[in-house]
Amino acid sequence: MTRRLILWLTGATTAFWLIAAGLGISVMQDEFGEFFDGSLQETAERLMPLVLDDLQRREGPSSPQHLLRQGEDMGDEYLVYQVRDRQGRVLIRSHDAPVEPFEAPLKRGSWKNGDYQFYTASAGDGTIFVQVADAMANRNEAITEGGLALFLPVLVLIPVSIGLIWLIVRRALAPVDDLRGAIEEKDGGNLAPVPSRMLPRELQPIARSVNHLLTRLQAAFDAEREFTANSAHELRTPIAGALAQTQMLIAELDGPRKRRAQQVEASLTHLGHTAEKLLQLARAEAGIGAGSTNVDLARVLELVLADFQRGDLAPSRLRFERQEGARLEGSYSEDAFAIVLRNLIENALLHGRAEEPVDIRLETGGVVRIVNGAAPLTPGELATIRKRFGRGNTGSPGSGLGLSIAERLLQQMNVAFDILSPATGRKDGFEVVMRFGELAAQ
Repeated sequence: MTRRLILWLTGATTAFWLIAAGLGISVMQDEFGEFFDGSLQETAERLMPLVLDDLQRREGPSSPQHLLRQGEDMGDEYLVYQVRDRQGRVLIRSHDAPVEPFEAPLKRGSWKNGDYQFYTASAGDGTIFVQVADAMANRNEAITEGGLALFLPVLVLIPVSIGLIWLIVRRALAPVDDLRGAIEEKDGGNLAPVPSRMLPRELQPIARSVNHLLTRLQAAFDAEREFTANSAHELRTPIAGALAQTQMLIAELDGPRKRRAQQVEASLTHLGHTAEKLLQLARAEAGIGAGSTNVDLARVLELVLADFQRGDLAPSRLRFERQEGARLEGSYSEDAFAIVLRNLIENALLHGRAEEPVDIRLETGGVVRIVNGAAPLTPGELATIRKRFGRGNTGSPGSGLGLSIAERLLQQMNVAFDILSPATGRKDGFEVVMRFGELAAQ
């Protein structure tokens, strides 16, 4: 919008200036014509008595007289004249006047051809005529120089006007840009009201409407988070109790009844896992990813890996590599990073090929990679698994929340998150990459 305003205002201003200059040249041409014509007439009228007096004093037969200027060459004459008799013969001519008679008729008044503008003055008896000529080239030169004097300032003023218009437009539209930036910052983790007190009167209704919408969104998000968190908390205890009772029942039964009890145990385990994911999701939506103190996330990574290695989810498949000098420090949330790692490593173990290892690499530059073996996914499948409750073509257990929880927390931590399939340097595999940017300490 700023660019369009600058272009339109500059174009309109330039067009008005050019039109004004053109009208000025037109008026100048008319005024110059009147001035030059008046000068011609005045010169001819002043010359007439002098010429008549000179002719009366001359003795002998009349012959054309060529007036010479004394001294150094003074350049071309601006006005030239001829004195002619009734028969058209030239009696006297100025220095630069042609030898041949002018084409102008011997008639009092103005006349012009392609080269000269003439004015003819005549004696009272009509026997002597004074014809003064002004070259059209001189008039055209005056108009050209006058036009350049009008147009050249326009060429200087155009860039100056562009700069001034840009400053004025930017200053006038600064509140619009501030409002745009304030609205652009809003997301699920930042629903603070847009400041409207300093906005112009025309923009305040927009800010009020946006703030009203943000308030309603905040209330909806709060209700959703509270419901999810409360549901997860309330479900954990009864699920754990039911799971313990079922395990005791399995120990007491045998045959078909034992297999049914084991199915109940698997369902309760899945339900407990889903409740745990919902609790993590509620914490992610609550914005726990922001950190205020400098922490060492490499230590958190090692602790999470040690916890997995003590568990029963194929700990032997985990391989950890840390490049020499690789560090992972900054103002992050240790709790959020641990949740991210648990979800990503768990997904790699559950959905990766059971016969292939899961590689976790910490590289210099704050890059963490988690790679597992898997068939390459299509772009559509990659988009599906990034959605909440989205699951790919897999028979492994899961709720479809792990990736969405990890991505949400990493967004709050301002960490770039990429999913690659096939993995880097491979024809198959699945890879997630977390880029923490510049390290707080080198």
